Formats: sequence, C-alpha cells, structure tokens
Amino acid sequence: MSLSAAPVAFITGITGQDGSYLADFLLEKGYVVHGVVRRTSSLDRSRLGHLYTDPEIHNRRLFLHYADLDDPTTLRRILFKTAPDEVYHLAGQSHVGLSFEIAESTCDLTAMGTLRLLEMIRDLPKPPRLFHASSSELFGKPTVAPQTEATPWQPVSPYGAAKAFATRIVTIYRDAYRLHACNGILFNHESPRRGENFVTRKVCRGAAAIKLGLQDKLTLGNLDALRDWGYAPDTVRGMWLTLQQPEADDYVFATGQLHSVRDLAAQAFAAVGLDWEAHVEVNAAFLRPTEAANLVGDPTKARTRLGWTPSRTFEEMIAEMTRAEYDALSKSK
Repeated sequence: MSLSAAPVAFITGITGQDGSYLADFLLEKGYVVHGVVRRTSSLDRSRLGHLYTDPEIHNRRLFLHYADLDDPTTLRRILFKTAPDEVYHLAGQSHVGLSFEIAESTCDLTAMGTLRLLEMIRDLPKPPRLFHASSSELFGKPTVAPQTEATPWQPVSPYGAAKAFATRIVTIYRDAYRLHACNGILFNHESPRRGENFVTRKVCRGAAAIKLGLQDKLTLGNLDALRDWGYAPDTVRGMWLTLQQPEADDYVFATGQLHSVRDLAAQAFAAVGLDWEAHVEVNAAFLRPTEAANLVGDPTKARTRLGWTPSRTFEEMIAEMTRAEYDALSKSK
C-alpha cells in the first residue's frame, strides 16, 4: 500500500497509555498516523519511544504536532492540513481523584475541548469519522448493574460530569450535523504503560519495589473499592472496530467482572512471591471525597456487533504489569 492510498488517522492524547497503543495498532494496519502533543506538557514521549526512534516510522508514517485542545486555531490548521479519515479523541485530564483538585481545567479540557474539536470537524471539507473516549465515570453510583449504553448517568466527580457533557455533545452533533461520531464508554483499562498516579500501576510498582528491597510498605486508600479492570490494548482495538461500522453508534467496553483493590494487591504481590497483607497499609488521606461504586460494564453490544472480546484475564494483566515493573526497577537498581 502506498502512503497516498493509506488511511490517515489523527489522535489526540497520543503520548498517553491508550494513544500509544492505538498508534501501534494503526501503524500495524498500514495507517499514516498524526498525533497531537501538548506544547505545555513535558517532552516525555517514553510510551512512543520505540516509534519515535525508528527512522522508518517517525516522520514517514508517524507525525507528531504541537497543539492544545484550548488552542482551536492551531488544532484546526493541523486538521485541515492532515485531512484525516478517522479522528480518535483520547486527550483530556483523565485522573478522577485529581479532578477534584483541578476541577475547572478538567472540565475545560475534557468537556469544552471535545466541543471545540467537534466544531472543527464539522467544518472540514470531508468530515472524518470520530471516536470519543468516554468513561464509566458517567454512571457514578448506578442503581443497576451491569451498566449498558442505556443506563442513566449520575456522575459523582468533576471528571465524570465533564465526560457526561462531552459524551452528550458527541451524540448531539451526530444527530444535528450527520457526523459519523461515536462514543466508547470505557471502563478502567490498564497495562504496563499506565501512568504512575493510577492505583493499578502504583500497586504493581510497589510490589516489585518491595520484592527488590527498594521500599518497605505500600500505602493505599479504600481496599474495598471495586472496578471493572480491562486490558488497554483490548480497549484500543475496540476503538478501531467502532469506526469501521457503517453506522455511527456508542459502545461499552468492559470485562463484566468486578475486582477490588484488595484483589489487585493480592495478585500483584503474588506475582513476585509475596503476601500482600504483610506489606500494605491503609491511609484515609488517600480516600476520595465521593467514590464511584458498583461500576461494572456489560459489553454485549460490542461483542455481538463488533466481534470484540477481551484477550487477557485480570490475573494475567496484573501479573504482566508487575513483571514489567520488576524488570524496569531491576535495570535501574
């Protein structure tokens, strides 16, 4: 396939966990990939290092552009220049706990950033297909479980509220302007590329560090908090499948299984041959003002319409993450 005939994808948030896996996935499928890097962020592109340092890929099939979601002029210019076939909107402040501390910027990036992007897309000569990464935080504390695409929303965090706006505005623009715009309602999804401020990465890294004698204890908050934790590469595969459908629609991507932080700790410490109870302590300072609860997704629609299924179990994923942390810490020890 020549580059002129290759499909073109545009990714916001390409340096994040999902963005980096999506770049890998699309490049393997022969896409030309354009990604947005925030000017105000650090130059850390470690998740893209294997691509960024490959002269056969970087600036030949993978192109990075400086732009911010709150800078519509620059972003619009890049979209007109690259003329993508597909846009994957993954960027935004995505840490739920942190959203209580930086509520205004969370809502501006997550909610208004999505609206700005939709305005740009509908002005393009050939509007691309859009995938918007929504979140299970829409549901907050649902009264029914599992949650489907039709479950009512009642977010309990600034992040959840911002995602509710963004998700609804995508459907409004889909109906009003006939855009091929889709929401993926993503439940928690993890990998060795997860940010260090997320509990899964913190626990896996802590278990590896304790095994290596680099620390003595791991401090956590609510051990009973339950989440539907999936595997990030599975989630990005679902993103692509969503945009290949003839009709735009919304899909839940989840495993349908709940695990507690206690389960997470047990699996991570078991992966390095340790008893988690001997090394974990609880600190109330890590508790959130309000905690989403009973969040477990029903992926039936994605399974039946897209043929999407998870490829990793919870136990396999946590073991992989912990081994990756152990290997990385061993090299730097």
